[in-house]
Amino acid sequence: MNIDDIDLNKTCCFTGHRPGKLVADESEIRAWLRQEINRAVNSNFNTFICGMADGVDVWAALEVLALRKNNPEIRLVSAVPFRGMDKSSQCGDISLFNKIISESDYVHYICDYYTRWCFLARDRWMVDRSERVIAVFNGSKGGTAYTLEYARNKGREIVVVNDAGIASKAEVI
Repeated sequence: MNIDDIDLNKTCCFTGHRPGKLVADESEIRAWLRQEINRAVNSNFNTFICGMADGVDVWAALEVLALRKNNPEIRLVSAVPFRGMDKSSQCGDISLFNKIISESDYVHYICDYYTRWCFLARDRWMVDRSERVIAVFNGSKGGTAYTLEYARNKGREIVVVNDAGIASKAEVI
């Protein structure tokens, strides 16, 4: 896959918190992500961009990879904030990170090394290449809030579920 093969109109990206900021547990969030990924596929989306942070990003990537086993048209793009992330404290489970990278259809490194802004640059890169943003958000300030505001300003479709209300219906904004 080449970066030019990404069709914005058929692409979703994910944003959400790391595990320490979440109320819902991994199984609840992954079930909701699975539902939203399937809904996206049923709406003709076939490419999903994951930001490779621990928590929602990684869980979304795993759900995309599981779905791809039965649907080879599904593609996973990994947007990695910086080269060497797998060797840094910014990476959660290194073996899981490397598994996702190795199974991705395309890997894009935003920066050659860590910078204070590499995660925000990654967020903009993902939103700029997506029509829909799928988010797990608890209302707190930080990278997820930044990404959602950036997506709103870009006119992207946003599907967000409040982390505390994971069992409730997601809000499309």
